Amino acid sequence: MTGPDEPQRRALAALSFLADPADRTLGALLRHRTASEVLAAVTGDEPERQAIMTARLEVPGLGRGLERWRKRAGLLPAKAELAGWEREGLRLTFPGDPEWPTQLDDLGDARPLLLWVRGHVDLRYACLTSVSVVGSRAATGYGMHVGGELAAALAERGFTVVSGGAYGIDSMAHRGALAAGGLTVAVLASGLCYGYPRGNDELFEAIAAQGALVSECPPDRGPSRPGFLIRNRIVAALSRGTVVVEAARRSGALSTARHARELRRPLMAVPGPVTSENSAGCHEMIRDWAALLVTSATDVIEHVSPIGTELTGPRSGPAVPRDQLDPVATAVLEAVPLRGGRGPASIAVQAGVDLDTALRCLGLLAAAGFVKRSEQGWRARKSP
Repeated sequence: MTGPDEPQRRALAALSFLADPADRTLGALLRHRTASEVLAAVTGDEPERQAIMTARLEVPGLGRGLERWRKRAGLLPAKAELAGWEREGLRLTFPGDPEWPTQLDDLGDARPLLLWVRGHVDLRYACLTSVSVVGSRAATGYGMHVGGELAAALAERGFTVVSGGAYGIDSMAHRGALAAGGLTVAVLASGLCYGYPRGNDELFEAIAAQGALVSECPPDRGPSRPGFLIRNRIVAALSRGTVVVEAARRSGALSTARHARELRRPLMAVPGPVTSENSAGCHEMIRDWAALLVTSATDVIEHVSPIGTELTGPRSGPAVPRDQLDPVATAVLEAVPLRGGRGPASIAVQAGVDLDTALRCLGLLAAAGFVKRSEQGWRARKSP
């Protein structure tokens, strides 16, 4: 499947400024009409609006939805704003694009219209082998220790750690993956320029350098209270399974767990002291939701790995065949030595590409298992 053409991309981008995240009315409408037709109905005159209303019987709440989107027409950004965000290192990926993680399609009408991405790794390849590690913001020392160690062990075994960038368990999961030299993806409830919570600015910079920051919100959009829970569906959908490290009964992390259960992805929980209210949500998940009790990365990998694969060792080969790489990624891979190492600037010169392209391809190749970092620079992995 190829990505949307340029007019459709522009229309989807515009609609993302007018509709709320996970707007099921818009998601259902886009199954019957193109993004350009919907945008024309929202911003155009009465004839365009009446033309789209023929889908009323197929899309409940369509009239209210159109009125709501029309009132927000003033939120549409100028071309200069979009160009400015691109200069700041933000890029868009749409359903059907090569970088789009196809597992998000399991969300149905609640699938994001698009994703804003910041970072040099290819998002799709980074999430081919990934686990979501989430938990309470008001975490205990026990939870912080377990979350960091679990994430580091998963990263060492080639798994990308996905979380929400919040304080507490989320932050420790990202830090653990970074400390192990692995990949991590943070799905923010705010726009990427807003970067909430602000106290994690340095962490977000490190994630962008070694993984990816992701959001479905416009870059300058702040978070909303419902937005945190809505964001959690993406955290759950991006990964093969979700681990809740520590959560009270009313913790927001349980919404991520619910999404994972609805998506029929492996749901796991780390037990805590029976006297700790901070672990009561995890214990309830194990008792009432049939969540799998896990205490180590080995347990997690066993539950998310396909039957018949190597469960307890590192990934034995690339996540995708070499012949599926595009010509640019192939040229960058050819420029990476098997022995020693080479810096990204030298690789860019050898491959005949600019530095940003080389960095992005190296992230893709690392996520797919073709290259790794060494003390001397980037080095190609030997064939399994």
